Parts: sequence; C-alpha cells; structure tokens
Amino acid sequence: MNDSLETSVNFIHEKIDADLASGAYPEVVTRFPPEPNGYLHIGHAKSICLNFGTAQKYNGKCNLRFDDTNPVKEDQEYVDAIEADVRWLGFEWEGEPKFASDYFDHMYAFAEELIQKELAYVCTLSTEEFKEVRGVPTRPGGESPGRKLSVEENLELFRKMRAGELEEGSHVLRGKIDMASPNLHMRDPVFYRIRKAEHHRTGDKWCIYPSYDFAHCIEDAIERVTHSLCTLEFEVHRPLYDWILNNISLPKPLPQQTEFARLNLTYTVMSKRKLLTLVEENKVNGWDDPRMPTISGMRRRGYPAAAIRAFCEKVGITKFNSLSDFALLEFSLRDELNKIAQRRMAVLDPLKVVITNYPEGDEEMFEAQNHPGDESFGTRQVPFSREIWVERGDFWEDAPKKFFRLTLGREVRLRAACYITCNEIIKDENGKVIELRCTWDPESRGGGTPDGRKVKGTMHWVSAKHARKAEIRLYDRLFTEAEPDADEEKDYQEFLNPESLQVVEAYVEPSLAEFAPEEPIQFERVGYFTADKDSTAEKLVFNRTVGLRDSWGKGK
Repeated sequence: MNDSLETSVNFIHEKIDADLASGAYPEVVTRFPPEPNGYLHIGHAKSICLNFGTAQKYNGKCNLRFDDTNPVKEDQEYVDAIEADVRWLGFEWEGEPKFASDYFDHMYAFAEELIQKELAYVCTLSTEEFKEVRGVPTRPGGESPGRKLSVEENLELFRKMRAGELEEGSHVLRGKIDMASPNLHMRDPVFYRIRKAEHHRTGDKWCIYPSYDFAHCIEDAIERVTHSLCTLEFEVHRPLYDWILNNISLPKPLPQQTEFARLNLTYTVMSKRKLLTLVEENKVNGWDDPRMPTISGMRRRGYPAAAIRAFCEKVGITKFNSLSDFALLEFSLRDELNKIAQRRMAVLDPLKVVITNYPEGDEEMFEAQNHPGDESFGTRQVPFSREIWVERGDFWEDAPKKFFRLTLGREVRLRAACYITCNEIIKDENGKVIELRCTWDPESRGGGTPDGRKVKGTMHWVSAKHARKAEIRLYDRLFTEAEPDADEEKDYQEFLNPESLQVVEAYVEPSLAEFAPEEPIQFERVGYFTADKDSTAEKLVFNRTVGLRDSWGKGK
C-alpha cells in the first residue's frame, strides 16, 4: 500500500540496501513478534508498519510470531485480537501464524548443547541472591555455585527441571558468559525457569519455559529472519542475542538485530501492564474502550487504518527516543476522514424552532450533498417539516457583532434547505430559551433566492418530525497530563481525565440509521463520528472520533 512505511527512507532501509548489495542475504525476512498477554496499542502499530512495510518494499516476507513463553499471562483471546488488528491495519503475514511454542523442542535441545559446551549451568540462587552476586556495572560480580558443577551434574539437574521433579523458583538455567561484563545482561542471564502452569497451546507438556532473550534469537534463526527489528530498549540485549546464536548449531547466515526508537505519544501510556490495570480496575470499559490507545479501541472509535499508517509514516524511524504530540495523530485523522467521511446532520444540544408560516402537517424533501468535495458520494434526500431542531449554541439572544448565526430579526440559511428569520423567543419560567418562532422564505428552497441575496450564517438542522434519537458518546483524551507516567513517584491514574467520556442525547437525520460501525461520518459543523458496536436499529449510538479542529485546552 502506498501510504505505509515501505515508502520511507530510513537508516534501517539503508542498512538493508547495503546487506543486499553485499550479498549477505538472498532475500529480506522480517517478523512481528508480540507477546499474547494483552491487546496491541498504537506503539505496536509503528512496529507493524515497519516490519510488514519493509517486507513489502523489498518483496520479502514478514512472519507474525507470538512470543508465548510465559503461560501465566497469555491467552488465546489475545492471539485472536492481535491477528485481527494486524489484518485491519492492512497487512498479511507469511504462511500461518507462528509461535515460540512451536520451537520448544528445538530450544530445549540448544540449551542442552550449551550445557555440554560448558556454556550454561543450573543455578540454585534465588533472584535476590543472584542480584547480590551479579554486582553492578562498575564492579565485577561473583560466581554462582552452579558454575562449578560438571556437565553431567548440570544435565542431570536440567533434566529434573524438565521432568517436574524440582520446585518452581528453586532452579534456573543460566548462560555461563562473563560475570565481569559492564553489560549486566551478559552476567549469566536466565535461559530457562520452572513454571508449573498450563500453556494455552502446549497444555502441560512443559513445566520449564525459556526466557525471552534465549527464545527470541533462536526463533529468528529457525525462521531464517534476516533483520530482527527491535525497539531501543533491546540495544543492550544485542550482545546476548549474538552470543547465543554464535554458540549453538545453526545454519548461516544468522539474523541481525537492529534497534529503532519506539513510539511515545502525549496524553497516553504505552505499558501493556498499565493498560491491563485500567481494564481490570474498570477505569475503562475493556480493551476496546474508545479512549484506550489500543488498536481495537481506536478502531471502535472510528480511526481509519490508513490514518494510523499515515501517522506512523509522519513519526518516522529514528535511533533517538522522542515524544510525539497527540495533535499529530489527530491531524492524520482529520486529513484522512475529510476525504472519506460522508456528511450528515446531527444536533447534539437541541433547541426547537417552529416555522410559523410553514403549513401544519406538510413536509418535503431537500437534496443534500453527501460530500461537498467529492461528487462520487452522491446526494441524499433530507426531510423538512414545520418544526426542526437546531444547535442551542447557534442562537444568541444578545449576539455580538461578528455572530452570524441565529438571533432575533436575523436571516440565516439552513444547510441545503432554505432561509429562515427569527421573530420570537419563547422562554420557560426560569428565563431559559426553550423555543424560537421563525418564518421561512418559500422562494429560498434549496438554499438560494431569486433576488440573489446572501446571508453570512449557515446552520445544520434536523426535522423534529423525522429525527431519530441517538446516544452520542463524546470521547476525549484519557489523561490530563502530556506525560502521565513520567514521574515514577506519582501514580499515573492520578491524571485520568474525568471528562474523557461525556454522553448526550441528540437528534439525527434518519439516514444515519443506515451506517455501520467503523464507517466514518462527519456530523456537519460538529466533528467526525462513527456508529458504535452497541448501536442497534432501536437505539442508535455514535462515538466521536475527533473534532473538526483541535480544541484541547481551549475551552472545548
């Protein structure tokens, strides 16, 4: 697709160009390797676009591989959701989805190979005890007692671990690397730990599971991945990635790990653990809550996949971490939605208007454009009657000089319909305006007049007789602070936006009942919306995707 990251020129593609020119690899193979312990978020979208887009650019392959090495946190629900998200973003993976668990037998064999080469051993120290032995980057560490065991003793203990004869947490398999390395990841890292938990794919076949660092590079090598693209936090893991691959029996060429800056976004948290907490504590209504930065939440809110791809393109691929402004995402949204969203009329804060010189009981239809900039969207018929709804904010009793909408004695244009003039204001006992009495010019049908006079104000409206009631969910940013989790001493939940969801009852033109969830709509002069999955023929529900302009911090 032309709008995804395969068109980018970045340092990763420059490296791939050099690798192909030198003959280092016959083709390009990438992978997207999520852990199925939660739903994907906008940060993962950048990685998806990079990995799949790179494969597309070089006519290569991209695998979807699930890093299911921790049975305690993983679930088939997450697997299904991740597959759906990748497809929705517009990408297809090579062959069937792959799993780390597909290679558990291979990984176990490689672990025994390392033991036999005296490059791995079974350690009985607890996590805290090993931290003391490991030391700090500026001072060499000590040694675990397991380092002195023979090959035979280590093999025996490791096989007991696999057989379930040892207690969880009592033993781990460690790489025997360098306890003096300034890189703590090279100081005898964990390769296997005991987890007596049922796996969502392998059941109770295994009670030991490989660490991410041990598994990931082996998976890449087995799948013949050429370029393993990771975010910057894995840069310090790269020496371990290479050490493992260079010390087990694998065919050449081996994959190379290259790091890029992850996506960080203002007014958002990108930790799956923190997002899971919001779900579990009912601070949001599930992973696909439209306030969540998850791909499924954004999809439900009405974000087009093309807008997310365009945003990832704008953010770009660099070697330096930075913070992207949420406004840039909203810009990408509006840019895409303006092109593809049909226009409809909806009144979110209704005020009744009675057109006193329009015959009671009469009604008629006016033709309205579905998209002012694209005739291919066609037109629709909009019903009109004596009583209509308009936005309360489109009427001011004491209007300032530059207010061009409805006020006493002023003529305005109703979108695609006619000209009306306000003649009388009706108030309740508390002085609140509850109704306007207006007259219309019958010769202005369709929005013009024979004498060619013009008015400055144009308003949207809905026929009261034909309107459908609808629940409108006005979503806003989930957090009030640009970096809600920047201060580790503060709870990020302190900055949850209490106004991130407001629900109003609106009146909408009847054709809106025909729209399906995820289909983009512009409520004229209001914003972009989509029908929610909760919407039914009996009860219409719409989500606000984004306003027509950025109103954050401007009084909204």
